Amino acid sequence: MQKDKLRSTLHFHFIVFIFGFTAVLGALISISAIPLVWYRMTLGTFGLGLVLWLTKHSFRVSKTIAWVAILSGVLIAFHWITFFSAVKVSNVSITLSVLSSGAFLTSLLEPIFYKRKIVGYEVFFGLLVIVGLVLVLGKDTTHLMGFLYAGIATVLAVFFTLVNGKFVNKTNPYVLSFYELLVGALVVTILLAFEGQFTSSFFTISNKDLFWLSILAFGCTSYAFVVSVVVMRHLTPYSIMLGINMEPVYGIALAYVIFGEKEAMPTQFYVGVICIILAVVSNAILKLRRTKKAKQSLTQNAK
Repeated sequence: MQKDKLRSTLHFHFIVFIFGFTAVLGALISISAIPLVWYRMTLGTFGLGLVLWLTKHSFRVSKTIAWVAILSGVLIAFHWITFFSAVKVSNVSITLSVLSSGAFLTSLLEPIFYKRKIVGYEVFFGLLVIVGLVLVLGKDTTHLMGFLYAGIATVLAVFFTLVNGKFVNKTNPYVLSFYELLVGALVVTILLAFEGQFTSSFFTISNKDLFWLSILAFGCTSYAFVVSVVVMRHLTPYSIMLGINMEPVYGIALAYVIFGEKEAMPTQFYVGVICIILAVVSNAILKLRRTKKAKQSLTQNAK
């Protein structure tokens, strides 16, 4: 049991590392954001669909889940378009630092979405995140467009998480994700068709781009999702939350190693990133402590 937990922890951090690598891949791939997302979602749908077919999963879903998949698919499609647009117009560090505030933004919107009371420390950490984002942007407006794109991507990711959070336990998460990717791929296909981009040159991509796209679609999308769900069976919520919060750290570190000076940012940027990560991690710790105390209280009352 202990070996399974250790193996799952290491495996989960590897998956988070892969998620952090996504932004780096966006910078390495030369094609623009929307075609990039089309290739990612189309190939990712094929990869995940193949896994489901080989494991003999049923593709049937209820009408409610079908509508959830449509909404979530639209959200994730535009999330990835704005996410990779941010990487293209600025850099990996800016994009991931803004995106790291998403977990916290989720905790602020949860009271509205799930109709519960606002918690005082969540407001405090929200202010800390805002301070961090101000420091990240600084006075340099060179990365302003990247900051705005990343901000939109973060909001879309939050709403995607909130929608999925309500329904993911009511169906097979693999099948739901398959339909979300499928819907997203169809949405991007419509966008590209409307813009008349489906020409022979669209499908003419370099071997280098094809290599990175394959890793992005099959490694960072199909494989990473399936494995992340499996390893979570052996991990506590605390381990999962802390692991996910390491994504921007891994991504920014990778970007600096690969791109060097292009990713170098002023000191205040890193101070801002630390503020955001502190807020997110502290919020996660306090939430888990409250959950643990609530469970202990229920157990004692039951006795």
